Amino acid sequence: MAIEIERKFLVATDRWRPLVKRSQTLRQGYLSTGGSGVTVRVRTIDDARGYITIKSGGSALARAEFEYEVPITDARQLLALGRGARIEKTRHTLDLGGGDWVVDEFLGHHSGLVLAEVELDSPNAPLTLPDWLGDEVTGDPQYYNSSLAMLVGGEI
Repeated sequence: MAIEIERKFLVATDRWRPLVKRSQTLRQGYLSTGGSGVTVRVRTIDDARGYITIKSGGSALARAEFEYEVPITDARQLLALGRGARIEKTRHTLDLGGGDWVVDEFLGHHSGLVLAEVELDSPNAPLTLPDWLGDEVTGDPQYYNSSLAMLVGGEI
């Protein structure tokens, strides 16, 4: 079992852009956001690779995560089962120390929303926050991707 340890922030400025190593288009939907906090997500990356991810409830900072690659044709079909609850975003991987940093620029219904996430080795890992970050939103349910999807596609 893998544990995802992640902090999430609003992005205040574009000063992160020179740090971009690569960018990818992500489309994702949720098959389940069960009342127990367990979510089942389907994601495509650049419409070339597909993944299914199961995340546990638990704390906002550290959760169990199981992720498996699936054939892209299966991922597309599974996305269609999400009853329209989809998120589309451009994910930028950054060249920045202190963890694995990404910036997500949301498209479509959530255009204009820009979030930064950092995956850490431990919940207590030291972290230097870049000056381009805004407020921390770790644990704020309105910024969970599954919540954003529900705003677009209705209840899951």
